[in-house]
Amino acid sequence: MHYYRYSSAEVSCWYKYLLFSYNIVFWLAGVVFLGVGLWAWSEKGVLSDLTKVTRMHGIDPVVLVLMVGVVMFTLGFAGCVGALRENICLLKFFCGAIVLIFFLELAVAVLAFLFQDWVRDRFREFFESNIRSYRDDIDLQNLIDSLQKANQCCGAYGPEDWDLNVYFNCSGASYSREKCGVPFSCCVPDPAQKVVNTQCGYDVRTQLKGKWEESIFTKGCIPALEGWLPRNIYIVAGVFIAISLLQIFGIFLARTLISDIEAVKAGHHF
Repeated sequence: MHYYRYSSAEVSCWYKYLLFSYNIVFWLAGVVFLGVGLWAWSEKGVLSDLTKVTRMHGIDPVVLVLMVGVVMFTLGFAGCVGALRENICLLKFFCGAIVLIFFLELAVAVLAFLFQDWVRDRFREFFESNIRSYRDDIDLQNLIDSLQKANQCCGAYGPEDWDLNVYFNCSGASYSREKCGVPFSCCVPDPAQKVVNTQCGYDVRTQLKGKWEESIFTKGCIPALEGWLPRNIYIVAGVFIAISLLQIFGIFLARTLISDIEAVKAGHHF
């Protein structure tokens, strides 16, 4: 009697195409981020003169968009091709990158909790640096305005921080019409006004401090954000857990597919 040995190992189509679908979302999102970033740079003329990137003293939000786009596009491409072609190298690269990002996020969260004073100082430096460059870049300007309006705050620790900007500085050397004022995003909104008054912050800081609260927000954005976090801790925790579960799911799919491919290759040796 003869016995024949058959290899039962095979690559699961479910895992293969589930991982492909998972990474298609990454890849498409990366394409969108890259497209938006490049379009924004073309509108500002950066693509025709790349030296403009080095002239920014604050952070250009478009750079962050492009960085996220490059990472997502690369990971999505590696995962898609790795799943379809059953390429172990690309799958291990995708899996390793997701694991690295996961542990970096975890480390940042733990360090931010343990070293809150250091994080607060770095954020203050970051915010003050961008206040100085407020008029240098339209995207940076929109970012700060959105942050101040959403949190009903003004400056890093208060309206006086806008003295760091050459246009809003109260010194006698400034000839700007915005001298001793604040951006319109610091103004307390008037429900009766349907059109935004972009000049509402003019000359506000020439008044007595006791009257500032009548027209502008006096709380700094750092204290405002510190107060926002405890009130929304469940939302923040939920978002963090959801992102972590998605990453763990992607790691599980990649590792399972790698194991299937390795098992099939090992079976061919018999």
